[in-house]
This record gives sequence, C-alpha cells and structure tokens, in this order.
Amino acid sequence: MSDDQLTTDNEQLPEGYKQTEIGVIPEDWEPNALGEIFQLGNGFSFKSEFFSSDGPIVLTPGNFKLEGGLYFNDKNTKRYSGSFPESTSFQKGDLLVVMTDLTPECNLLGKPAFVDSEEIILHNQRIGKIHLLSENIDKQFLYFLLLSNSYLKRIKEQATGSTVRHTSNKSIYSVVLPIPQELEEQRSLAQALSDVDRLIAALEKAIAKKRAIKTDTMQQLLTGKKRLPGFGEGKDDRQTEVGLIPEDWVPTPLEKISAFITKGSTPTTYGFSWVQDGILFLRSECVSESGLDLSQSMFISRRAHAVLNRSELRSGDILITITGNVGRVVYLGNDFGVGNMNQHIARVRIISDSAFSGFVYHFLTQSSVRRAFNVITTGQAYPQISLKQVRDAVIPLPSLLEQRAIATVLSDMDGAIAALETRLAKTQALKQGMMQALLTGRVRLKIEI
Repeated sequence: MSDDQLTTDNEQLPEGYKQTEIGVIPEDWEPNALGEIFQLGNGFSFKSEFFSSDGPIVLTPGNFKLEGGLYFNDKNTKRYSGSFPESTSFQKGDLLVVMTDLTPECNLLGKPAFVDSEEIILHNQRIGKIHLLSENIDKQFLYFLLLSNSYLKRIKEQATGSTVRHTSNKSIYSVVLPIPQELEEQRSLAQALSDVDRLIAALEKAIAKKRAIKTDTMQQLLTGKKRLPGFGEGKDDRQTEVGLIPEDWVPTPLEKISAFITKGSTPTTYGFSWVQDGILFLRSECVSESGLDLSQSMFISRRAHAVLNRSELRSGDILITITGNVGRVVYLGNDFGVGNMNQHIARVRIISDSAFSGFVYHFLTQSSVRRAFNVITTGQAYPQISLKQVRDAVIPLPSLLEQRAIATVLSDMDGAIAALETRLAKTQALKQGMMQALLTGRVRLKIEI
C-alpha cells in the first residue's frame, strides 16, 4: 500500500483499514499516546568526584547506539566508586530511552535500549526507565516502535536546547502511535524484526572476525615474519633501521620508488570558485578510516584543475593525510578516473620497477606506520607532518613477485570484507523498510493460531 492510497475519503480506504487522527491504520489497531502505555522513571544524579575506573557502570547517553541498544568500550564507560541507593540499579531486561543527545544531527534522542548485562549498571539522570502500564503491550514490540520514524521524528521536532538537545517525559508521552490490539500480533511483528537484527549482528560479528584475521595476516606478511609458499626458502633475518626483516628484503625510502611526492592546494587561493560539476576535488575528510569517502568531496573547473596540475590524481595513486588526523591512507582503484586534492593530503605515485603500488599501500595502512607518523607530528592544535617526513618513510621491499603475491592475498581479504559490508548495508536497509511497513500496519503478518 503506497502513501497515495492513504486517503481521508472513507470510500477509497483499502478494505480492513480505517482513518484516524494519525492516518490510515488497520481496523483492529488503535492510536495510543505513549503516556497511556508506559511511564518513565528518572535517574539519579551521581557525583562526578566518584567517577572511576572501578565499580559499577554509570549509564550515560554515550552508551546508546544510533541503531538502538547499548555498547560499552574503554572510551565511553564510566564507573562509580561511591555509595549509591540500591534502587538505582537496573535489572536485566529493563527497557530504557535516552533523553539527552550530543550528536550533531540529534539522531540519538529518544532511542531505546534493553539492559543485557551481568554487571551492575546504575540509572543515571537523563536516562528514562520504562514502566509498562498495561499487560497488553509486548516490551520487544515497544522497543521497535521506539525506533520507528514516526516516533523519532516527533521527538526531534519537540526537542529543546541547541548544542545539547533534550526531550522530556511530557514530550514522549504525547507521541501517538498505532498499536495492534492483539498481543500475539505485536509479538509476531517483534519476532520478525528481531530475526533481522540477529542477522545484522551475525554479519557484524563476521566482519569483525575477518578484519581481525586480516590485521594479523598483514602484521605477519608485511614484515616477513611469515612467507608465502615459494618465497624465502633458506633465507635468514637481519636487523635494519626498520627492525628485523628477511635478508632478501631491501629497506627503501618512499621517495626512491615514487614520483614527486606532493600535496595539493586550495583552489580559492588561486582565485577559483567551487563549481556544481567538473573535476572531482578531494578534501582530507575524503581520506577516511574506512576508505575513500566521496560524500565529502567538491568540484573544481577544468581550468582550475589545469592550473593545479601538480596535485592531479589518477588511478593507482596512494593518498596520505598529513594534517589533522595524520596517517589515514586510501588507494585510488581502477575506477577512480581523474581528480585533484587539497593541501592536507600527500599524493604518492609509485613509478619504480622494484615496487608494486598495492604492496606499498597495504604496508602504509598498518597501525604501526600510523603510530610512527603520529610520533613525529608537530603542532598541538592541528597536528601535521611534512612532505619530507613522508618521503623519508622507509618500506622493506621483497621481490616484485612477492610484493604482488602479498598484495593479492590482502586485497582478496579486503574484497571478502567489502562483500560482507555490502550485505550488511542491504540487510540494514531491508530492516528499515520492514519497520516502515510492519509498524504502520501497511503490511500484515499472517498469525498462526
């Protein structure tokens, strides 16, 4: 059923549907204000002087995921060493909503999460704990309802504050949403969406596992600790300026195997304006942790590109960020074409017959190389490294044949990870479509009795 079928003309309503103040919904569903379904318990104001690395976890908005749920890592986990009322502890299975949001686009506000931990987790202020008012509501269904576009749009519209956005009990209670009256239908809807969530979680776990395997493989192959079949038989290791490497590998400064390593420019410095279409222009944000991000790119004219020809980009180039978040690396594949870049990026173009660009790229993506670059940065407010420091970076090179073999292994791993990431993105999009269809009643599930 499409939006243009949802009409206020009862004669044109689809069979089995009715018009309500929130639109067309199934006849056996009812519009309910959330305040009729649950009440919110407020948290406790814990004293910051007792925040610690030990003790129970104090839940904060920073523990909530954008897609719903909670996560904990070293950076976002606060613990509490002081005394606290026993009533401030959550129970496993408690359903919560976040009521303060620091994200730039206010995309976290009002989102739900279940407590699913054996640890003691404390109920901090600005976190709402849901207390159901009716036995005729399934808590898992309610969780998905609180991830629906209709609910989140209303919460964002009513948010207060500028940099930090807030919602309130009153705002949440006022949201009216369509609710199936049969508990069994609620459970079936929740089960269908939970099945997709489990698939998403399995894909995320598989991606994390493959990334860990690739990281270990890189560390072994790119340092010569492990040799691929057919390479290195009978060879010993030797100590060099880059550490212990096979005796048949050659430590080589990047400058020796590359064309002139350069950085880009700002077109406006030369009197050029940005254009709507033209030559792709990469900013440092385009060189992201997860690869080339063209959503952050701009365009310059062909004339500007010709004037700024020293920073011309093409397929096969390796890009390294040299200011700000130093040491991010991307490789411009065969489908890149042509482009240009700003002064915060260094271009490395391999020209030597003794080096393979794919091997050099993988070597530069190692965390150890990133750390080495960060050690030599200058400037506190805006860290940077010089082109000379990039040119002086030393890469231990095996034979060209071995370089290609190593690069092929790692590229195949990248391909497998990319395929899983594509599948994950499609599954996440499928879930969004399912939520929109199922939680509005536009698609009904067959309930087995």
